[in-house]
Formats: sequence, C-alpha cells, structure tokens
Amino acid sequence: MRPADAPHSHDDERPLLSRNGLIHSRCFARVGFIGNPSDGFFGKTIAVSVHNWAAEVILWESPELIIEPNQHHDPYIFESLRDLHTKATREGYYGGVRLLYAACKRFYEECLRHNLMLPPRNFTLRYDTTIPRGVGLAGSSAIITATVRALMAFYGVPEEVFGKANLPNLVLAVETRELGLTAGLQDRVIQVYGGAVFMDFDKERMTRDGHGLYLPMALDLFPPMYIAMVADPSDSSGIHSPVRVRWERGDPEVHAAMAEFAGLAEACRGALEAGDIDTVGELMNANFDLRRRLYGDEALGQANIKMVELARSVGASAKFSGSGGAIVGLYDDDRHFMNLSALLTAHGYQVFKARVRD
Repeated sequence: MRPADAPHSHDDERPLLSRNGLIHSRCFARVGFIGNPSDGFFGKTIAVSVHNWAAEVILWESPELIIEPNQHHDPYIFESLRDLHTKATREGYYGGVRLLYAACKRFYEECLRHNLMLPPRNFTLRYDTTIPRGVGLAGSSAIITATVRALMAFYGVPEEVFGKANLPNLVLAVETRELGLTAGLQDRVIQVYGGAVFMDFDKERMTRDGHGLYLPMALDLFPPMYIAMVADPSDSSGIHSPVRVRWERGDPEVHAAMAEFAGLAEACRGALEAGDIDTVGELMNANFDLRRRLYGDEALGQANIKMVELARSVGASAKFSGSGGAIVGLYDDDRHFMNLSALLTAHGYQVFKARVRD
C-alpha cells in the first residue's frame, strides 16, 4: 500500500521507523566552512551541516522493488516545449532517480563484500529534496546518504558493519564509480556525521586507513552564519579549471596552494576554539582570495565574484560554500544581517540565515 501523505521526520539524519512501518531518512545540506577545495587534494577542511534544506527518503516494504520518480525533480510531463526547455536548462537532464538506483546497486555490492546475506524483502523507495541544485550545497550526496541510511535500517545493517568513517566512501563511490561524477569526500563526511566536523585528509592516513581523520566540533563554537546564492545557477560559473590536471602533473603552485588551504582550516579551528571570531572571518576571506588567485575569474564566474564583493562591502566575510553558486560568511547581529540581505537581494541574490539546528 502506498502512503498518500507520509509524515516528515524532524529528528537528526538517522533513519526512523515510524509507527505505520515507514522508514524516513533525512540528510541536510552542508556548507564548506573553510579549507575547500583541498579535501580533494589531501588537505584539511571544516564543514557544517545546515538545516535550511534537506533531502528525505521514505522507504516501505512492498511486493516488488520500486523506485518512484519525483514529480518535480524527475518530470516527464510538461506544459509545453518552452516549459521543457526551461526545466532542462535549469535542472539538467537527470533528476534523483539515478541517484537512488545507483545507491541501491552499490549498497548491495557492499553487503556482498562484507558477506552479508540480506533477507529476501522488497521495498518501495521515494525521495524528495528542498536543497537547491547547482549551487554547491551537496544536494546529490544528501539524497544518496539518506538512501543508504534507509537501506541499512530496512535490512537491519548496523553502522559498525561498514564503519562510520567508511560510510562516506560508500556514498562517494555511488557518485564517482557508478555515475562517473567528480566529487570529494568532504560533503559525504559531514552528511554522515552531521553537526560540524574538522577533516584531515592526510595522504598517508588515507592510504593506510582508507579514510581521513574526522573530528566533530561543538556547534556552539560557530558564530552566526549567512548563506547567499545566485538566482540562476546556470549563470554562476565560467570555464572548466585545469587545477586538477596541474595537481596531477606536480605543479608546485597548485601543491603549495592546497597546503595553504589546509593551513587555513587548521588555523580556523584554533580561532574557533579560542573564540577569536574576527580571525575566523579573516581566514574565510583568505580562503576565497586564494581560490580566486589559483582558479582565475573565468572559472569562478562574475556572478559569484560580485556576490562576494557585495557581501564584503558591508563588512561580512564571504567564501564559496562549495564549488560556486552559493557563498557562506559571518555577520555580527540582526541589523548587520538586514543590511547585508537588503544589498544582496537588491542585486538579485537570495540570502538566508544559516540554521545549524532544527
């Protein structure tokens, strides 16, 4: 039986078995607070889970295994050719069904690798998400993480079987190995752990253990944050950057920059723990400035650069939350946020106070 209006969970990211037999698994958006993009280059980062937006998966037992398309994110019926063109331009050609499909496949293979014999039970899987697409808030990995959590709950697979520190690797493999996407571990780590996490992706540790060092941080250490984003993600970035190729060739400038990103994350951790918020803001600004020098304005996109410059013009710190389309920074108080919001909104950007708790 298919539920017409399944209730929404307001707990943490862990799956819940509700009274009517539905498993709800919710995973929040995230911001890269500092250190990114060094997570893909054996660096160090701090990331924070933000509760403004979330992906939710609902799973229930059924006679056949069914993956349901989402009416909004996987449309096959359009009002007109113009409507199809608009959705394809803004959303791309692929919705969330492929993420669920690939997550189920990878989960099954991971169970086989651990010699787990799953019971012969089928299910129906449904998803929804409010995480904006294309702005670097980790929407795809949130759907996959929520799906893996739901499957673990349905089949009774305890977290310790895979290992918490290894779960982000499973999620990452869904995107990189199954779907051929380019991604790093930071998003999957924070969405598995929740809250705020300092991450050290030291190459020797990663080679030895298969994962980095992940240290949860107290949310009380973090000052008020805002998130701003472009209205049209398709206009938020420019050309592809050759930084990855330069890294693989051993380019000393790129290697030095990634070490500097990692150093910013380490320094920021110390400043947060010391309550030195002014230094935290300066380090966040330095993170963006270094990224701009390394990647260049074309790769960052003029809409993104303008968003950062406007925020800084009223005294707010600003850096990318991910790879572009959205920024994160600090503000002082409600009056400061109102001034910041008014300025960015007047230029066509959207602005939100970051919620790190429900």
